[in-house]
Amino acid sequence: MFAKILIANRGEIACRIIDSCRRLGVETVAVYSDADAGARHVALADEAVHIGPPAPADSYLRGDRIIAAALERGAQAIHPGYGFLSENPDFVEAVVAAGLTFIGPSARAIRAMGLKDAAKALMQKAGVPVVPGYHGEDQSDARLAEEAEKIGYPVMIKAVAGGGGKGMRLVERAEGFASALSSARAEARTAFGNDAVLVEKFVRHPRHIEVQIFGDGTDAVHLYERDCSLQRRHQKVIEEAPAPGMTDAMRAAMGQAAVAAARAIGYASAGTVEFIVDGSGPLRPDGFWFMEMNTRLQVEHPVTEAVTGIDLVEWQLRVAAGEGLPRAQDAITLTGHAFEARIYAEDVPAGFLPATGRLTHLRFPDGVRIDT
Repeated sequence: MFAKILIANRGEIACRIIDSCRRLGVETVAVYSDADAGARHVALADEAVHIGPPAPADSYLRGDRIIAAALERGAQAIHPGYGFLSENPDFVEAVVAAGLTFIGPSARAIRAMGLKDAAKALMQKAGVPVVPGYHGEDQSDARLAEEAEKIGYPVMIKAVAGGGGKGMRLVERAEGFASALSSARAEARTAFGNDAVLVEKFVRHPRHIEVQIFGDGTDAVHLYERDCSLQRRHQKVIEEAPAPGMTDAMRAAMGQAAVAAARAIGYASAGTVEFIVDGSGPLRPDGFWFMEMNTRLQVEHPVTEAVTGIDLVEWQLRVAAGEGLPRAQDAITLTGHAFEARIYAEDVPAGFLPATGRLTHLRFPDGVRIDT
């Protein structure tokens, strides 16, 4: 096990990682910008290093400063948390080149899942079900329109580098395809610097169910599913485990597919395989399809921890330190039911748009897990 690690993040995930490190006797180094000098994660860590001004681009996204801080303080590894540099393969390679350990997947695995079209092609080869669609390199308007006709309307246009609902457009009929394509490309170009898209069959009554996986670079296991169908503006609001209506046959099929995805890229550490599921009736083993893989620990990981009794951050540390998978698949049990709610500040009269302001009162009920 590591003696000391640096946490390249802030807020609740930094505090969450510190909790596991304390229990394991691992010292922690926090990093902070000018805006976060008085933050909780800075106070909780054994050491803290200032890395720049408030803007993330000048602090938490400065991989060079973060690596320099780790070397300066004698840390052996860097945990990226989620967001910021957690899925940046160039940062992973820089960490390794500096003689440090990245607590997460390899740069190769991150790149393999980084673009939706390439990832889906890879999953098809691995035998993982994918939504019928076009994921090809020919991005001409005519070819995309032709493929949409072959798939059959309604279709969904998605940015290949997308996430968070950006660069996505639902097209109900052929006459609306051209304008939707133009709009999706423009949004994708602005958000990701990449206007390539894919076209897929739209599932009319979808559910969004994801499977938590964990690999050691050679083998992988799953830690069951989370249902995250309750969303607003393509952002998850409620996470639930186990998924309502889940059957043993469906769980086995989804778990097997998720593990196959992880094995196909030699995945190490925690990851999430997301599936779109036909929710028009009872769940069935032939009614789910791969959407994407998140190559990091997710915000909603506490839901899985609650129903499995497993500390996923501890597993990340152990595997990154060279240990194998802490448990075999048949030793991972599912007990109870858990929910996670993301609490948003919203402007209700304006249609529940995101809002900012000062929080004046907050009280949580007894018996709930609070990570920050």
